[in-house]
Amino acid sequence: MRSTKYNSLFMISIVLVCLTAHVNLAAVFESQWGEVNDRVWLGPEYWANPMEDWRIQDGRVECITDGPNRNVHVLVCELDSKPAEFTLSVRCGRLGSEALAGSVGFRVGITDEINDYRARCLKGKGVDIGLNHLGKLFIGNTRSSTSLEDSYQSDVVLHVTARADGTVTLEARDPDTAEVQVTVSKNVGTLQGNIALVNNHKTGKARYWFADWKLSGDQVVRHSERAWGPILWAMHTVHKTAQGHVLKMTAQMPPMGQDDPKQVRLEVKADTGWKAIGQAGIDALSCTATFRMETWSARRDVPYRLVYGDCIYKGTVRKDPEDKSELVVAGFTGNTDTGFPNNEVTRNVGVMNPDVLFFSGDQIYEGVGGYGIIRAPADRAVLNYLRKWYLFGWAFGDLMRDRVTVCLPDDHDVYQGNIWGQAGRDPGGMRGHASGGYAQDPEFVNAVHRTQCSHHPDLYDPRPVERDISVFYGSMLYGRISFAILGDRQFKSGPQGKVDTGAGRPDWVSDDTLDTSTLDKPGLELLGTRQEQFLEAWVADWSDADMKCALSQTLFVNVANYHGPKQQFIPADLDSNGWPQTPRNRALRILRKGFAFHYAGDQHLPSITHYGADTWNDAGYAFCVPSIAAGYPRSWRPDAEGRSVQNRVNGSNTGEYLDGFGNHVTVWAVGNPAAKNRKGRINMLHDKSSGFGIVRFNRPDQTITMECYRLQIDAENLKSVDQFPGWPVTVKMTENYGRKPYAYLDEVVSRGRKKPVVKVINKATGELVYALRVQGRRFRPWVFEPGVYKTEVSDPDTGNRVTVLTQTIK
Repeated sequence: MRSTKYNSLFMISIVLVCLTAHVNLAAVFESQWGEVNDRVWLGPEYWANPMEDWRIQDGRVECITDGPNRNVHVLVCELDSKPAEFTLSVRCGRLGSEALAGSVGFRVGITDEINDYRARCLKGKGVDIGLNHLGKLFIGNTRSSTSLEDSYQSDVVLHVTARADGTVTLEARDPDTAEVQVTVSKNVGTLQGNIALVNNHKTGKARYWFADWKLSGDQVVRHSERAWGPILWAMHTVHKTAQGHVLKMTAQMPPMGQDDPKQVRLEVKADTGWKAIGQAGIDALSCTATFRMETWSARRDVPYRLVYGDCIYKGTVRKDPEDKSELVVAGFTGNTDTGFPNNEVTRNVGVMNPDVLFFSGDQIYEGVGGYGIIRAPADRAVLNYLRKWYLFGWAFGDLMRDRVTVCLPDDHDVYQGNIWGQAGRDPGGMRGHASGGYAQDPEFVNAVHRTQCSHHPDLYDPRPVERDISVFYGSMLYGRISFAILGDRQFKSGPQGKVDTGAGRPDWVSDDTLDTSTLDKPGLELLGTRQEQFLEAWVADWSDADMKCALSQTLFVNVANYHGPKQQFIPADLDSNGWPQTPRNRALRILRKGFAFHYAGDQHLPSITHYGADTWNDAGYAFCVPSIAAGYPRSWRPDAEGRSVQNRVNGSNTGEYLDGFGNHVTVWAVGNPAAKNRKGRINMLHDKSSGFGIVRFNRPDQTITMECYRLQIDAENLKSVDQFPGWPVTVKMTENYGRKPYAYLDEVVSRGRKKPVVKVINKATGELVYALRVQGRRFRPWVFEPGVYKTEVSDPDTGNRVTVLTQTIK
């Protein structure tokens, strides 16, 4: 341990990260690891691949894993495209006494087809320069004619000099005398891009330490504004309650050391300057610090800043847009690293300037950033997850700092290809996951939940499920839109051992002659009793709300019927929430009582559907957004297979269908991927139907407009072809309960209430038939079957409630 205090040099480093203006400083860089406490995170100036395989120990950086291609990029410097001279040097040495095969040194001139320094950190290629275990220096494939003495393998200075003509010279120097021991030169041509340290360039099991990394020269360009951390990003929500607004905010931190500060402070800008309003401890596993501020002032934009030592992260909590006629919610799902850092999405969404960001799930995939999956022990697994999760924040953090954000974990977020949470059951690891439950350690799952959901409004029922796994369902009221935030897989039954899908995978029906109604067994769950009870309460509560929207991971229907690169026909996929059918229909019957719209993702296939529980169109509309960066492609091509359809609504592959489970569904629009992908990662993602969704809730008109944008667009110069075919679509709120009326009750006239809430209740059972806020003082309710009904007109915003009429319908 070099120091147990937060010394001044480290604080200077942090200040440079968080406070510097966007200007190029002197093109000189020198590592300061000797002044940093022991920890995993190497500092704001670096990106380590993979993070969990590196640490600062006793003033130097060590690679703790013996795999190939472990590397550390410097973020705040790069090689300019204009050739000039530069020098690099690092002191390094082999860890341990065993002479294992491997290499140590640099990678320079790292470029990628996506011209962004962050993309280069993941997928960039460059020129390898270094020392191998045999004592040979190398530049690319050129090796030195002489070998370095083995004694220098444990401590040597590698020094690189590059000339403007492309000639690069590597010298191995004595660390005490600086005397050159071995040298090699090569003309490598023009170099530009990132610079990295490397432990084992291609193969090998040797592990090395590094210290005193220095960069200088006219070609080295300084970008201090690119330094990142230690406050990486923050997410927040603002929720209106009967007692006032509540702000919840989570700061995401890197894994700091035992002797680093343990708390983050939240400040807001007041008339007299910055005022501290809260302090939160950093969770040791999830590296999160969460704030909850009651009686939040939501009538104005409030600048805030998070403070950690001398590091400052700034943003704005926008005022509650309850006076706006339209609330705009951008929707996202499925984020592979193919398009990282997702500039096409973040740039265009920024131009559209939504009020709310909704990430429906799969913010990360297991393969994001490479280097595999660590499933155990829990602390190492969480570090493995955090490194992937940090990529999400690195890409979307600037959008999130000023906007309410809802983030729902799905299967890949908790390292499962599919998840059937079954109320937290232990499936015995991944081999048993299809039988239901969470395969990962509960500590891991809860850490994921804290990173993604701890900033959400207070939960409806926070009791954990089995094995003390946390839940994340509840409501959010913002902009006079009432949102239900659901975990639609957390209670879902696993199919294995419960239903027989035939040969092959237990979650796929591959035989289109199988009667899928036999898969709808008694006792199977989708949302589970607890979430159904929550939804019953939510659809009835219209306090300060004009419209309702359910947010969940995926659709309650099986639209995608062709899967994978070869587009294999899968008649029914149990991972979709078209199964189990009975609880699926029960969920729809509850949601329609509140005329709720459904906003979801996960399917890798954008679509608009109109649900049917008992027949077509008797429940709500749903919008499944496209993947941010689609990996596994899916499509819906019922016309090609000759599937029965009626009442076409919007061209080919639309109309009224039965899905693979026999569920009623009207498909209004679908964004199938291209038959063939173009070359280039961004082109490929575009062709695989990547993009994002926009939903506009118009409160005065009570309409919902769904927009679905492709990846390669310019939001400042939009064209009709920039949306997927069939979009945009606008529906009325009342169409989310499309069931045909049996009869109409007497007209209700509200005196003194401009926008009353009307509830129709079955008097015999006490069951709510439906509830909605009316735009106007006159409204004629309807019912769907004979019976005795009670109509209530109320103004829940003021607490006034009046029973208007009891009426019998025969």
